[in-house]
Amino acid sequence: MATTSIQDKIDTKIAEIALFADSLPAVVTLHDMRTGCICWMSPRGLKDIGVSLKELRALNAEEYYSRFFNEEDAKDYVPKIFGFIQRNNDDEILTFLQQVRFKATKDWNWHMSSVRILMRDDEHKPLLLIVMSFPIDSMHHMTVKASRLLEENNFLRKNFQNFDKLSDREREVLRLLALGKSSIDTASELFISQHTVEAHRKNIRQKLNSNSYYELCQYARAFDLI
Repeated sequence: MATTSIQDKIDTKIAEIALFADSLPAVVTLHDMRTGCICWMSPRGLKDIGVSLKELRALNAEEYYSRFFNEEDAKDYVPKIFGFIQRNNDDEILTFLQQVRFKATKDWNWHMSSVRILMRDDEHKPLLLIVMSFPIDSMHHMTVKASRLLEENNFLRKNFQNFDKLSDREREVLRLLALGKSSIDTASELFISQHTVEAHRKNIRQKLNSNSYYELCQYARAFDLI
């Protein structure tokens, strides 16, 4: 009886959202936290990704994300969503960038999505999550920034262990190197000898396994040294 009652409440909430969702400048998606699956998506979203609501409901969470979303940036925001759910905060809204693949094209389409808890069970646990996904025009400067952010996040994940080998002093030297400082300038700024700077630079290249100035700058950007 309790399960039916909860489902009735969910169906009522879906009906409420469905009345106006497709008039919004966003795709609305509802996640059933009992199963982790999608329980409803606005018609615009279903049309974009080319599936019926019945087909979408049959997918588990892993199938849903792997089929329609860029795996690389999902590695960044999916753990944040799990953390958001665990914090179980009524007032919190989580916003993130994601790339979605539409049926009509092989290209990724950038969206800015926001999620919040829409409904809870009798024990105050999250029951429904609502996600609103706003498309970002491909000509908009945000798509360039989002692509750059994704690239840096991917670089960070792949190279964290190498970067973690650097000492605090080596990170200072790397920062100044990425800023274009010469070994003489670096020595003066850090109050060390030029010979010591060169030794640090050699160690940095060995630990990061790179002699490329561009890649060393990637480390500095990805790990917020500059």
